[in-house]
Amino acid sequence: MQETYRILVVNPGTTSTKVGVFDNEICIVEKTIVHQQAELEAHYRVMGQSKLRTQDILEQLKYVGINISRIHAVCGRGGLLRPIEGGTYQVNTAMLYDLKTGYNGEHPSNLGGIIAFEIASGLNIDAYIVDPVVVDELDDVARYSGIPEIPRKSIFHALNHKAAARKAAASLDLKYEDINVIVAHIGEGITIGAHRKGMVIDVNNGLDGEGPFSWNRAGSTPVGGLVELCFSGTYNYEAMKKKIVGHGGLMAHLETNDVSEVEQRIEQGEIKAKEVFEAMAYQIAKEIGAMSTVLRGDVHAIIFTGKHAYRESLTSSITKQVNWIADTVIIPGENELQALNEGVLRVLRGEEQLKVYTNLE
Repeated sequence: MQETYRILVVNPGTTSTKVGVFDNEICIVEKTIVHQQAELEAHYRVMGQSKLRTQDILEQLKYVGINISRIHAVCGRGGLLRPIEGGTYQVNTAMLYDLKTGYNGEHPSNLGGIIAFEIASGLNIDAYIVDPVVVDELDDVARYSGIPEIPRKSIFHALNHKAAARKAAASLDLKYEDINVIVAHIGEGITIGAHRKGMVIDVNNGLDGEGPFSWNRAGSTPVGGLVELCFSGTYNYEAMKKKIVGHGGLMAHLETNDVSEVEQRIEQGEIKAKEVFEAMAYQIAKEIGAMSTVLRGDVHAIIFTGKHAYRESLTSSITKQVNWIADTVIIPGENELQALNEGVLRVLRGEEQLKVYTNLE
């Protein structure tokens, strides 16, 4: 009989923390804890919120009747660490140092490993993170851009990419490490990666770098025009960053990032809304096509995931342009708690080797 592992999963957001308790693959408790805004703002740095959030989590678990002494492991969302391979990592001193000092930037996700460690330490069990956004498995050739001072970076939805790819592989009775797939995460940001035998060897930087434009991000932009805007005297640094992330994409063209509103405007016959929406689908398809060349045409499946993969109007438009490459599979949503839990389970069951984080250069 298979042993039952009870795992606590913690996923911090800007103003809330999602918490899940799993018995093996079964989620027995899932809660979103909304923290008091005034209490969060009392801390100048995000890292100062760890004890507050930890206390709120423990109180909520007690309220719903979870005996924390029965928990076998705690997993937190991985933060902005140094570039690392994908996988499951035990939270250690080196990782805590980089998270607390904001080595690669401050973000609420940095709290994931810290909170997991604080809770786990009190229970004398181990804390883990799984596939943080800094996962970097790029082939060396993929790092080059045309400007030496600006190498391409691997920043993408690693957790959801790999979880969706594993599910697709299982549906084909194959292992993730044995197949080649293209994963298109379609959320607030859009990242499209070439997965070769379990490694993401090329992927666009969906945060502020390149690839298709999305609901509020500019994506790849003609660089000459971008330079001219920067030095036009109209925009300062902060305003230009906002044009790239926040006010780019659909927001810039249609003055909204509400996809339901855009779809409604298309149904009502608005030509511009239709053209912009189709342009976004076109750019996603083009990026998928580019990734198929990275895999030299050897593609088992194209996977759509992320919260907007539910939108048939978008995925059907993309599919018409890429289904000659491979069959498409839709695994909608982000399912982050489940993905974190499954990463720890694979290690506890001996299906995957635990990885060690180091901050040595």
